[in-house]
Amino acid sequence: MRAATNIYKALSDANRLRILMMLRNKPLCVCEIVEILELANSTVSKHLSILRNASLVMDSKSGRWVNYRISTPGESPDIEIVLAHLDKILDRDEQVASDNKKVREVDRYVICASPTLTVTE
Repeated sequence: MRAATNIYKALSDANRLRILMMLRNKPLCVCEIVEILELANSTVSKHLSILRNASLVMDSKSGRWVNYRISTPGESPDIEIVLAHLDKILDRDEQVASDNKKVREVDRYVICASPTLTVTE
């Protein structure tokens, strides 16, 4: 029951749905997700924490970045069902399409080189 509750809690926010759909394209670091969602670093980190607690995403450290990716079926037995459902519901969503375009264009090296951005993780 607890796993199901955590999954539904994680899916109950539009920004978390957007993050999941973005991560379908490729792993992303916090600064890239912040750039695309145009939210505060702390807000994105909280969303990622909720998704991680539901075992929908996993993180790994790579140099100065923490990369987030969709969980594998071995890490989250329900992930394929959740993603198939989201794909069906959100396949024509304009926001998801816009986010996916931004994912293809976002460059962490440019973002993190910006003097106005402070990335803490």
